[in-house]
Amino acid sequence: MMASNNSIKQTLIVAFALCIVCSVIVSTAAVALRPQQQANQENDRRSNILEVANLLEPGVPVDEQFEQVTPRVVELSTGEYSEEREPQKFSPYESARDPAQSRTLSGEKDIAGLSRQEEYSIVYLVGDEEDPEQIVVPVRGQGLWGLMRGFLALEGDGNTIVGITFYSHSETPGLGGEVDNPRWKAKWEGKKAYDDIEDDGMPDIELVKGGASSETEVDALSGATLTSNGVTNLVQFWLGEDGFGPYLDRFRDSSEGA
Repeated sequence: MMASNNSIKQTLIVAFALCIVCSVIVSTAAVALRPQQQANQENDRRSNILEVANLLEPGVPVDEQFEQVTPRVVELSTGEYSEEREPQKFSPYESARDPAQSRTLSGEKDIAGLSRQEEYSIVYLVGDEEDPEQIVVPVRGQGLWGLMRGFLALEGDGNTIVGITFYSHSETPGLGGEVDNPRWKAKWEGKKAYDDIEDDGMPDIELVKGGASSETEVDALSGATLTSNGVTNLVQFWLGEDGFGPYLDRFRDSSEGA
């Protein structure tokens, strides 16, 4: 009986020691790989921005291509640039989770299903910062199964759409998952975000069933009504008065006055 107890005790000691060693190895590896993981995430983000702006060139280093893009932090409520926050260190998504840097959304204000929205976000200016060829803005909102995150690119007029892309979503493959389909994304090019900017400044772009028939309409995703509605809602939210609307208004005004 004594030998049996010693055997169990030794087995437990070995198992415990093995767990400790494995935990140390895993933790060390996670810490050591974190910089590389962060670099990969940043490289992926930049690739998506270049892709939505039709600037991504295979075989050319992403860092080199991204030199033509200038990120700027924007206060959403005023549309003014913030000089106090560094774009390279600022995350809109982390800010949205911080009550001190965000606001609660509810009811008609929350058509994108966000619950909370950051007070500051980032715009990406392609070309001359003072007179950019394109403006890329981050967009996100609820689809059928979860949050969809992506980027929307506009020409320098602040109205004509260059492209849209979603780098993160959980929509059904073959249905809502077609937000990834290059053929569908190509339908956004040349569309107008606003029908009459001088009228009320509210975005008019939307997904419609049965085929788009105007500059502010894009074909809905076949068999994916809720995902299509989600895309319409998130684009209209981020281009509206609670999103980048004030910034785009100021941008267009400054461009006209230049």
